[in-house]
Parts: sequence; structure tokens; C-alpha cells
Amino acid sequence: MTRVFITGATGQDGSYLVERLVAEGAEVHALVRRRFEPGANALPSEVVEHVADLATPAALRDAINAAEPDVIYNLGGISSVAASWADPLATSAVTGTAVGVILETAWQLRTRHDRDVRVIQASSAEIFAGTSIVPQNESTPVSPINPYGAAKSYAAHLVDVYRRRGLHASSAILYNHESPRRPIAFVTRKITNGAAAIAAGTQDQLTLGDLTVRRDWGWAPDFVDALVRIASADRPSDYVVATGVSHTIEDFLTAAFDEAGIGDWRPYVQTDPRFIRPTDAADLRGDASKIAEELGWTPSVGFEDLVRRMVRHDVGRADTSVTG
Repeated sequence: MTRVFITGATGQDGSYLVERLVAEGAEVHALVRRRFEPGANALPSEVVEHVADLATPAALRDAINAAEPDVIYNLGGISSVAASWADPLATSAVTGTAVGVILETAWQLRTRHDRDVRVIQASSAEIFAGTSIVPQNESTPVSPINPYGAAKSYAAHLVDVYRRRGLHASSAILYNHESPRRPIAFVTRKITNGAAAIAAGTQDQLTLGDLTVRRDWGWAPDFVDALVRIASADRPSDYVVATGVSHTIEDFLTAAFDEAGIGDWRPYVQTDPRFIRPTDAADLRGDASKIAEELGWTPSVGFEDLVRRMVRHDVGRADTSVTG
């Protein structure tokens, strides 16, 4: 039985990954900051929980050593660009430095037990945010423009360092990916939840930032499938995980409000400079040819379908709220 250790297990990606691996019969260990954390996705009863924090190296190291995993998926960390601007020091520690602890602990486990220990690092398209190259692939120069991207870039370099050392370490360079499990603080879920609430008559306005920003949006369970494929690959490497198609925030608004039964979103949406990032990439769009060719991964859910699924979920929640 494969023993897996997952950070960020109660988040969007982590929850889908936990469910899949438990269903496949893996022994799953999860790092949690506290039991029954508010807003977190519940873990199945089969999962072994280790209470620790990515910002505490000794506790993180002890948790990994206690689990003695075959595979480590690092999905945890500060995952919001806005939050990284609010606290860049915490971002560097949790999203960057903690990866060094994970890699070194995995290396020591590998050495101590003389067996393969694999590490899959959830990287981000934000490492390419400063580039003018579109689309981006694994060879695109790293060029972060915010603290989150800088921390992810440092982590990606560390993965490469330990891979050269002999550790089976890979980075999944994940482009934007969404689902109903995305927290409402994120713009996509803010849009789908807002459209549902406006349609239900429980909300009048939706306030957003720059509507012209373009992103490559995919379906979160598809991206989790990519993580599993990368973990199972014979050789470690870095892989861009993306759909290859980008859309603007306006496109997302149009699709979401259409699904909610509102033909024109403009009377309900206003922009506020407070929601505009100090710097932002114009067009993050990934070229996932490498993972398609080497590991057979392709996205199964397109842009309109993923927006539709998210809105339907939030419409259901809004209907329950109104009738309840």
C-alpha cells in the first residue's frame, strides 16, 4: 500500500486529491494546522491527521518523519496573490522556505531507509507573470512580479536542486483551476456566488477589480489527475498543467451571469481600485504539450462547462438559503 503525505489537504486541490487516493486504497496522511479548521473541507475518516504548521520547520519535519511516506504532495501555503502582498514575509516562509524543509526531510528519509521518496511540488503560473512570452512552457524564463510568485519561484529552484541531487522531485506548474470548492475570496468563486445571489434577489451588486486580466482557467479535478500522473512518472521533471486557452474576467462574468439567467451583468458589477493588484500579468496561458505527450494528460472540462458547474452549485446554495 502506498503511503502518501499531503499538505493543504483540506483545500480545494487537497480535498479532491485525498478523496481520489483514499478511493484507490492509499494510506493517506494529512498535515493540518488544527482539527476542524473553519472553512476547510472535511477529511475522510480514513485519513491520518498530523497537526503542525508549514511555518514551523521542526513540527513539519517531525510530521513527515512520523508518516514515513512514499510520496509527498505539497499543496499547502499561502495561495492568494493578494494575501502575499499583505504579508510577504509569511508568504516567503510558508510558500517558499517550507519547501526546503520538505525536500530535505524527504532526502533524509530516502537515505535512511534506502528507498524512493517522491515529492510533488504544486508550483504556479505566477512564476512566469513578468514574461511577454505567450503561451508559457517549461522553458520559459522564471519572472515573478509579486511575493507569491517569488516564493513559488524559489520553491521551484529548490525542487530542481534536489532533483539534481538524486531525489525524485517534480514541480507541477499549475495554471488557474477552479471548482465549487474554491474559497469565495477568490475572484472566480466571488463571481459565481455573486451571480447566484443576484439571481436569487439576495444581493444587489458585485465589486471587482480589473476586468481585462486574462487567465487560463481549468477544472480542479483535472489538475489533481495531473498531479497523480506526475507522481507516478518514471522520471521526475517539471510540467506545465494548463488548458492552453485564456479568457478575461469579463468572459467569466458573461458565462456566469448567463448561467444564472441574467443576460447582462453590467448593471450589477462595479470596479474598485482596491481590488486591483499593484502589478498583474496581462496574459498567463500555458502550453501543456509536455505532460500531454509524456504522461497522456489532457483537460476534460472546458471553460464554459467549469463556469456552468460552479454557478449551478452556487445557485443551489442560494436557493437553499432563500427557502431555508
